[in-house]
Amino acid sequence: MSTASHASPSNESKVKTVFRVVSGNFLEMYDFMVYGYYASAIAKTYFPGGNEFASLMLSLSVFGAGFLMRPLGAIVLGAYIDHHGRRKGLILTLGLMALGTLTVAAIPGYATIGVLAPILVLLGRLLQGFSAGVELGGVSVYLSEIATKGNKGFYCSWQSGSQQVAVVFAALIGVVLNRILPADQMTAWGWRVPFLVGCLIVPFLFFIRRSLQETEEFKARKHRPSMGEIMKSMVQNWRVVLAGMGMVIMTTVSFYMITAYTPTFGKEVLKLSSIDVLVVTVCVGVSNLIWLPLSGALSDRVGRRPVLLAFTILTILTSYPAVQWLVSDPSFVRLLMVELWLSFLYGCYNGAMVVGLTEVMPVEVRTAGFSLAYSLATTIGGFTPAISTLLIHTTGNKAAPGLWMGVAAIVGLISTLVLYRTPEARNQYRAA
Repeated sequence: MSTASHASPSNESKVKTVFRVVSGNFLEMYDFMVYGYYASAIAKTYFPGGNEFASLMLSLSVFGAGFLMRPLGAIVLGAYIDHHGRRKGLILTLGLMALGTLTVAAIPGYATIGVLAPILVLLGRLLQGFSAGVELGGVSVYLSEIATKGNKGFYCSWQSGSQQVAVVFAALIGVVLNRILPADQMTAWGWRVPFLVGCLIVPFLFFIRRSLQETEEFKARKHRPSMGEIMKSMVQNWRVVLAGMGMVIMTTVSFYMITAYTPTFGKEVLKLSSIDVLVVTVCVGVSNLIWLPLSGALSDRVGRRPVLLAFTILTILTSYPAVQWLVSDPSFVRLLMVELWLSFLYGCYNGAMVVGLTEVMPVEVRTAGFSLAYSLATTIGGFTPAISTLLIHTTGNKAAPGLWMGVAAIVGLISTLVLYRTPEARNQYRAA
């Protein structure tokens, strides 16, 4: 009886802490997903033109442009977090992300303010990218530092888990809007509603994150590195950062392909209905949420390396054939089956990858190093919707996105072999 009474408050505290820390990560991914889901409508609002392909490419390029700011955000904000603390940094990134969201939601269209409209949208996306550059790293490091012994993989998986909740939430809003609004109204103004919803939940997220406590591991650290010391350490450890970037490329390409790109791919390439592709996206988010913690927990038991190797190889062998089978006879059922398979590959890989990346980074620059590796990868993976659209247009092969995912998996495989090439590195998770 006594044991139970002591265990319960502790467990409740951990659950609440995880919820508080991942809340901002939810907002970051929610905003990115909403932009990806409504890329076609955003293209018509801010990038009008006679060529539909060119208009869509501009819209998707602005989506990708946000990722170009991530490395800068990773360095500047990552150094801030490594010096001033996890809590202060996570509150700052939430504020910057909220400002970027409001910018995109409130800007009038090209027809109203002309060329100023796409410029302001671009600035809003760049601000979101700057903030997002360290949000994911800050959350992952925080979770790794509060994790109970032997459960780091499981704890860190909830960083990505919160993103899947955002995927599902954003897609469900899209399903509801497409049910109650005709297509012309969705294109004219309905696409703004999800952005405004994001703005409305910001005060709630600030409320729950401001009560976040600093991690004991950070408070116990005697030395807080300066910006100069952090930069020096990053240069000294450039091989780890570069290999970490390669490992993350597999995650970012597969994630944005099965989430942000799915509505555009389903509607523009496969010619399926908006409802069909958004329902599939909801299912993908739920599937991701299932596989991520399971894979994180599995990597706690068998090691990061076996899980990472198994799922990069599976992706290399199956991603293109799966997409090729889908485009040969497009249907809701086939899209669902293929996306759920790709979700399984992504979720199981990423569940082990995130925690692995926190472990290979030197402790004094853990946030900055993790965030930089992740952000450099997203400058490539974040352009997946645009790259996939361009590949299909130039090759005439509708299954080309599957090839792109396979190439990313090859990079992930090589990087995993490099980072876990020694017995000490392979067993590092046991000492964490």
